[in-house]
Amino acid sequence: MAAAKKTTDVPAEAEEQIVNAEATEVVEEKNEAKTTKSGKRSAKGLADAEAKAEKIEHQQNRAEEESAEAEKPKQPVKPTRSRLERRGKNYRKNAELIEKGKAYGLKDALELATKTSGTKFDASVELHVNLGVDPRQADQNIRANLVLPEGTGRDVRVAVFSDDNVTGADLSGVETITQELEKGTINFDILISTPANMAKLGKYARLLGPRGLMPNPKSGTVTTDVAKAVQEAKAGRVEYRVDSTGIVHLSVGKVSFGGAKLLENANAVLTSIKNAKPASVKGTYIKAIHVTTTMGPSITVTPNE
Repeated sequence: MAAAKKTTDVPAEAEEQIVNAEATEVVEEKNEAKTTKSGKRSAKGLADAEAKAEKIEHQQNRAEEESAEAEKPKQPVKPTRSRLERRGKNYRKNAELIEKGKAYGLKDALELATKTSGTKFDASVELHVNLGVDPRQADQNIRANLVLPEGTGRDVRVAVFSDDNVTGADLSGVETITQELEKGTINFDILISTPANMAKLGKYARLLGPRGLMPNPKSGTVTTDVAKAVQEAKAGRVEYRVDSTGIVHLSVGKVSFGGAKLLENANAVLTSIKNAKPASVKGTYIKAIHVTTTMGPSITVTPNE
């Protein structure tokens, strides 16, 4: 019995090692429990570390892709086509009639414009005059009107905002026009008003103003002689105004007019522009002139003709 008991007993040294190991394990478990609540080994810390590793891996992959892309042979870059080359076939054909870099006389330019129009309809002939003015200055904000000697070539619908019906007008009467404006309907190209009725049109300024239809004394559409104003509007009265870049754009007739009639109208416009020269302009007044048709190529005109 004594011998059997002796063989099952654990040596004291071994028992001490077992106790120490168990104690160490308990301490490590406590430390691990503490670090999992906060710090790098917490759930948030592990997630951040994983996200950071994925980001680094993504950047490395992207750098490898860019490097591989850079090593590929580059495709030849097609030369940019000029503005003329991007135009249609008919436009390019008509543009060949204009000598590149040449400034034509006004008469020759207008005759050439009638030949370079490639539209199926009766296109308008436009005059574009670049002036040496500063539209921000009140005295240089040029605005005028005139009656073209040969007319405009188009039917103009004239409305008269007056108490009485006016002969020759397509639409007249305060109540009649007011009812149309209340609906937002505009069935006219020019609106003429008497000075006494202008206050009634203020309500519709947002409708008429952006369309250039608001009557104005400078354009001859606010007058007491409405019959004369209607007659002039039908005969070919036009208004021009310099834009924000100092350029006047105005139609001087139709292609069907021919060179002679277009020249009469163009000379009348240029005379009006010259007469409107502000006294404060000391340098070059007319800097450049161009003639063109609707959807047609531009023709340079000698400005000092």
